[in-house]
Amino acid sequence: MPTRHLLPARPLVASADEDLLDDLLRLLAAAGAEPEVATGGPALRRAHRDAPLVLLGADVLGSPPVRGLPRRPGVVVVAPGEPLPAVWAAAVERGAERVAVLPADEGWLVSRVASALRRPVDRGRLVVVGGSCGGAGASTLATALALTAAPDGGVLLVDADGWGGGLDLLLGAERDEGLRWPELAGLRGRVGGDALMAALPEVAGVSVLAASRSAPGEVGAEALIAVVEAARAGGWPVVVDLPRTADPAAAAAVLAEADLAVLVVPARLRAASVARLLVEPPADGGPAPWSAARLVVRPVPGGLSAAEVADVVGRPVLGELGHDRTALPRGEQGRPPQAGARSPLGALSRRLLAELARADEAAA
Repeated sequence: MPTRHLLPARPLVASADEDLLDDLLRLLAAAGAEPEVATGGPALRRAHRDAPLVLLGADVLGSPPVRGLPRRPGVVVVAPGEPLPAVWAAAVERGAERVAVLPADEGWLVSRVASALRRPVDRGRLVVVGGSCGGAGASTLATALALTAAPDGGVLLVDADGWGGGLDLLLGAERDEGLRWPELAGLRGRVGGDALMAALPEVAGVSVLAASRSAPGEVGAEALIAVVEAARAGGWPVVVDLPRTADPAAAAAVLAEADLAVLVVPARLRAASVARLLVEPPADGGPAPWSAARLVVRPVPGGLSAAEVADVVGRPVLGELGHDRTALPRGEQGRPPQAGARSPLGALSRRLLAELARADEAAA
């Protein structure tokens, strides 16, 4: 689960207008904030430097203590009623992000204070799982990875195959209420992560955004990027099940941002040959979509060994997707795959997450 960091200090309120001060204290209480009030001296300078948000009353904008403060982000000027032109000019000079006029802007001000108090989180990590061919087991592995990571906090599992029948089936969540891709296909730009996660079906800590069986359709690049970014910005890890049939722009976008890309390769010569095409740059010099992928081999009776797959693909094999005799019946019965430490899927998932942790440490 992402580490949350405490803010260094309380919001600062600077005003000598008792009526305005009463209004501001009431609004701050509504936002769950306990402010520091100062109009001069060392307390004002310290709080101005450290506060997550500074609310300056229009009455103190021209005072020497305030005029002597350095410019900084996160400053809002608050005026009781429509301010005079001089207040607007002083606010611009101060670098204020807004002049909030009470009572008209009370709602905005409460929201702004709440936003300033929201503790920042580390960005969630992004894992992308795909297969070199259909039926490789990528969806099952992606689901197991999400389930394995879920005990540390919420995880978003994204089904990028709009025509694949719905990844919620692997979690037994096909009847659960929540949004599917048709409702989110038009997303663009910034999306609220809290609202997104709350709107999706959830099983064992895994929120899943799946395709719809009643209204299938391609998952577009902009919508996929918006969803992934919303969760990561809120601190949630994201696992994307990326099919080979995905929109090329969508595939390129999520693979470029991936902290770990896993390509599942059945131990057959043709599947390994396709994997080589995916990890190596094409003849025209364009980018290879899976160039940074780690290989996972799914053994096949009578097929290649892991070493032979590595030789064909030209990349080392990180692990094997061992046979789990319970996987097929659990999937048909709508039960999530076993992700315990002793199950083949669970053991591989933990190994992949450990690889992700090592990459994080190396980058730190």
